Amino acid sequence: MMNIRPVAIFHSPFLTKFGIPRQSGVVEELEGQIVFETDYRDKIALRGIDEFDYLWLIWGFSANSHDCEKLTVRPPRLGGNTRIGVFATRSPFRPNRLGLSSVRLKKVEWDTPEGPVLHVLGGDLMDGTPIYDVKPYIAYTDSHEHARGGFVDQHSWKKLRVEMDPQVERLFSSEVLTSLIHTLEQDPRPQYHDNPEKVYGMNFAGRDIHFRVVGDTLYVISS
Repeated sequence: MMNIRPVAIFHSPFLTKFGIPRQSGVVEELEGQIVFETDYRDKIALRGIDEFDYLWLIWGFSANSHDCEKLTVRPPRLGGNTRIGVFATRSPFRPNRLGLSSVRLKKVEWDTPEGPVLHVLGGDLMDGTPIYDVKPYIAYTDSHEHARGGFVDQHSWKKLRVEMDPQVERLFSSEVLTSLIHTLEQDPRPQYHDNPEKVYGMNFAGRDIHFRVVGDTLYVISS
């Protein structure tokens, strides 16, 4: 049996798991930082990494407190009611709670008080998530142009239209606001919820965002 420990910690605008994009790359502008643990803050461990555009992250679903009790799960893309085998999905409820994400490397900040820091885009990780490994994405082996995608190919994900009060918009920089809107477009609600009167809340970039969904429109009502 292999014992593994984190090599880094991920930092993102999401302080809780609610609202996090369901896949990496879905919100391309969403920025995060990878801060390495003390033993791995030597620049030589990252020598050559800035020559790659994308990285693979192997990480832990640290917010899942209970063990995987069933071998089937209910993917949101199928409406949250149809069960599929756990190993045929990317569900967070897995035997070993390991996640895999592809992120774009925006830049490497080589000299900080915390050592080299990786700035990445398109992550689907909560703030404080442990990173167990970082590997380069290599197009000639990792990209398969005509690969089938199972139930994902058969059920498209419909985005919501987002309406937000200008007073709320002014609370964020343009870059953060774009990430927030594109996150909300993905419909953060559990897919079996469809109550237009229910108000949902999620924490994003240090602010509590409250919204409700009526039909195909998400209304941000306060922050």
